[in-house]
Amino acid sequence: MNRVPMTVAGESHLRSELEQLKSVERPRVINAIAEAREHGDLKENAEYHAAREQQGFIEGRIQEIEGKLAGAQVIDVTQLPKTGKVIFGVTVELYNMETEEEMRYRIVGEDEANIKEGKISVTSPIARALIGKEEGDVVTVRTPKGNVEYEIVSVEHL
Repeated sequence: MNRVPMTVAGESHLRSELEQLKSVERPRVINAIAEAREHGDLKENAEYHAAREQQGFIEGRIQEIEGKLAGAQVIDVTQLPKTGKVIFGVTVELYNMETEEEMRYRIVGEDEANIKEGKISVTSPIARALIGKEEGDVVTVRTPKGNVEYEIVSVEHL
C-alpha cells in the first residue's frame, strides 16, 4: 500500500470527522430509517428512500476516511530539523519576481489542500517545484499562463 503524506492537523481533522459520522450521523440516520419504516409501504415512502441514500453516503465516507487514515504517513514537521530546505509540511514564503507580490503557502497532503487557507497540495506544480529547494533559491514554476519565477524568502516549520 502506498503511504500518503498527511500533516498532524490533517489527520486530526479526518479523525474528528470520522468520530462525528460514527457517533452522531450514523445513529441519526438509523433512527430516521426506523421511523420511516413505521409509516408503512416502503415502495412509495420518500423519507425512507432519502434516509437509505444518506446512510449509503455516510457508510461510504466512513470507509473512505478509514482507508485514508490506514494509508496515512503522518508527518509532524515541528519534530524535523530546520535545514532551510522545502519539505512536506513546511510553510514557505515566496516572492513573485514578476509581480513583486509575496505569498505564503503551507505544503500539505492532497485532502488538506485549500488555497483560500494558503494550503497547497504536495502534488501541485508549485509544491513539486519547491520541494528540495532552499531559502534564497529562485524556482521556475510552469503554469498554464507560462513560467513564473519565485524566490524562496523563508521556510518555516510551524
